[in-house]
Amino acid sequence: MNRATVCLLLVCLFAADAAAQDAIKPIARRLPAKSDYTLPEPTKKNLEARIAEVEKFSTQVDGDPLFADVDVYRKAVEFAIKHGEFYGEGDVKKAQACLTMARNRAESLAKKNAPWTEQTGLVVRGYTSSIDGSSQPYGLVIPQDLDLTKPQPLYVWLHGRGDKATDMHFIHERSTKVGQISPDDAIVLHPFGRQCIGFKSAGEVDVLDAIAAVKKQYNIDDDRIVLMGFSMGGAGCWHIGAHYAENFVAMSPGAGFAETARYQKLKKEDYPPAYEQTLWNLYDVPSYTTNLFNLPVVAYSGENDKQIQAARVMEEAFEKEGQTLTHLIGPKMGHKYAPETLAQIMAMLKAAREEGRPEYPKNVTIQTRTLRYGKMHWVELLELTRHWEDSRVGALWKSDDQLLVVTRNVAKMKIDLDQAKKFNLEIDGQKLTVNDSDKPAKSIILAKLGNQWEVTDQVKSADKLHKIPGLQGPIDDALMTPFLVVLPSGKAENAKLQRWIDFESKHLADRWQALFRGKLRTKLDKDVTDEDIQQYNLICWGTPETNSILKKTIGQLPLNWDEKEISLGSHKVDSANHVPLMIYPNPLNAKKYLVINSGPTFREDHDRTNSLQNPKLPDWAFIDIRQDPNGSTPGKVVAADFFDEAWQP
Repeated sequence: MNRATVCLLLVCLFAADAAAQDAIKPIARRLPAKSDYTLPEPTKKNLEARIAEVEKFSTQVDGDPLFADVDVYRKAVEFAIKHGEFYGEGDVKKAQACLTMARNRAESLAKKNAPWTEQTGLVVRGYTSSIDGSSQPYGLVIPQDLDLTKPQPLYVWLHGRGDKATDMHFIHERSTKVGQISPDDAIVLHPFGRQCIGFKSAGEVDVLDAIAAVKKQYNIDDDRIVLMGFSMGGAGCWHIGAHYAENFVAMSPGAGFAETARYQKLKKEDYPPAYEQTLWNLYDVPSYTTNLFNLPVVAYSGENDKQIQAARVMEEAFEKEGQTLTHLIGPKMGHKYAPETLAQIMAMLKAAREEGRPEYPKNVTIQTRTLRYGKMHWVELLELTRHWEDSRVGALWKSDDQLLVVTRNVAKMKIDLDQAKKFNLEIDGQKLTVNDSDKPAKSIILAKLGNQWEVTDQVKSADKLHKIPGLQGPIDDALMTPFLVVLPSGKAENAKLQRWIDFESKHLADRWQALFRGKLRTKLDKDVTDEDIQQYNLICWGTPETNSILKKTIGQLPLNWDEKEISLGSHKVDSANHVPLMIYPNPLNAKKYLVINSGPTFREDHDRTNSLQNPKLPDWAFIDIRQDPNGSTPGKVVAADFFDEAWQP
């Protein structure tokens, strides 16, 4: 080889290495909205000094059950400064008010005094999220004369979209405005929902956690909780009501959207890949229609509102099931309530509220596509024949000792009884006598073997692994329960791969804080403890060579990954230009997830409308990193799919 050839090769190698090290272009943020206002530097320094002062006082009460009541105010200003959430000079007063409240509450709490817990009117409080340990705010409207020594009804109101309505602005509004509804005989809860993710994923968990926090702090009648919302909140009401119908006595969605394709007016030729269409069924409400037959539903639309489309879609869905949706329309109204129609809705909800949620309803219907949403009152689905297909149970007590059950695509289920007793069961035409013993059980498990049902005492399948509630995927599911981000101690020899890992792991941290309004629990792989493994889903970044957690587990995954090739089932790609993304039960603790190289799979481009803030990748994917991450994908998706019910490709 002559000298000229050697020089040419060296130039090519250096050029390739330089290309690998070129910075990936930042992805433009859509949410929260960018601000044209620049916070003056002296003002910024003053606020930062006050934050430090509050933090000093807060250390005295960190660990107190009421700590989040203090911390939500501090966090609101910290995030507003960091992410440029001051939209005008007047917002400085909002920040100052937050920090004054934070210090006052911290000082009071240090003296074992918390007067805001007995306050009526407009009250802002907080709770600590189990998902990421962050403090999340919520607002309350408590009538002055409400007798809190007795159990009281709770109305949960889901707010509309607000691109600028981050923590600080939410707290200000909840401190100064009553809101759309204010019944004089009930408490109203305004969940934050992590601002603007459509009350989905961590946003839906926020709603449930806020309800739990209010029930812990106040005397709430668990059988008289009403769910309402308008616009984005109407969409949230549709999906939360459909997925968690057993939690509410009645619901009323206003406007919003109920599914993806029709709301987006997508043409068939513009549909995304099949796996993404499948994932629409996670949140598309028509896939959960019969769940809404478990409680009164009163939909609202303005006559001239384009978002009447949501209720029209659900009218069709109800009709397909032989039911009629109650849909009230505000005459000549656009995107708002007609006062007289809202009054009618409130009267109907109050009537349902006064009747109360039945302690043990005789008739239960459940419809789902995933075990993430597989429970309704006394029926719980434990295994499906196949995920993402229409799965149903209809269960009716014809008499005290006669239970009729009809199923579709269900392999195992649990039935809780109102009392331990012997009874006759007819399930899918098969007749069984259940609890025919001296010690009848309070609940039974039914498993389908072939075409026959039998009573079993096995909650889990005899298979080594099986998709079960809370361990069924897709990738985004790991971010709905407590998780820990595990960064690699080592660096990949492949500069292109390391460049991608560095960018995407930082992208997750930035996006989780700006969009999801939290802060990641993060450790290096070498610092992960046995307690962490037992407590958290692990979101691992890197390779088996750079991350010791991946090195320990790779041999127990269906994924093969070495310096030359990555393979999963029949899919193979080269390691030089590709990276795997995956969710799987953690081999170190099969009760938790292991996720490889991924955070939430919807990205900045999808934030333009809440209807697109859905999972974009299934249980696993191979990404070609020669295409840089952007606002739609983490790279070029060359293969992606779901695992089967036994977690196999």
